[in-house]
Amino acid sequence: MNDFSGMDALYRDFILDHYRNPRNAGTLEQPDASFEDLNPLCGDKIRMDLRIRDGVVEDVKFKGRGCAISQASASLLTESIKGKRVAEIDAIGKEDVLENLGISISAARLKCALLGLKVLKQALALKYADD
Repeated sequence: MNDFSGMDALYRDFILDHYRNPRNAGTLEQPDASFEDLNPLCGDKIRMDLRIRDGVVEDVKFKGRGCAISQASASLLTESIKGKRVAEIDAIGKEDVLENLGISISAARLKCALLGLKVLKQALALKYADD
C-alpha cells in the first residue's frame, strides 16, 4: 500500500464520519437566513438555516438527504463558517469546498459536493438582497 491510497482511505473514512454523524444537523427556530435546494439529477436535498449577528454567523444548521458526498460536504461547510463574517463567507468558492473534502470528485459528483455551498450562497443572497 502506498501513502496515497492510505490517505485516500483516511479521507473516505472522514467523509463517511461526517455523513453518518453530521455536524450542525437540524434546523433553527426563526433563522435570519434560510434556503433549501435540490439536485434534480440525483435527488440530493439540503436546507440551511443561519443565525447572523452583527455580520457574523452565530449559528448554522443544515438538514438534508442524499449521498455521502453532498451530506458530508454540507456538514464540513457548516463547521467552517460558524463564527465567520459574512464577507469572509462570500469569498468561499468551489475550490475551498473541494479542498475540505480532501478527495478528488468526479464531474458527475461535483454538483453533489457543491450543493451545500449553493444553498449557503442563496440564503445569504436572499438575506442581503436589499442591502
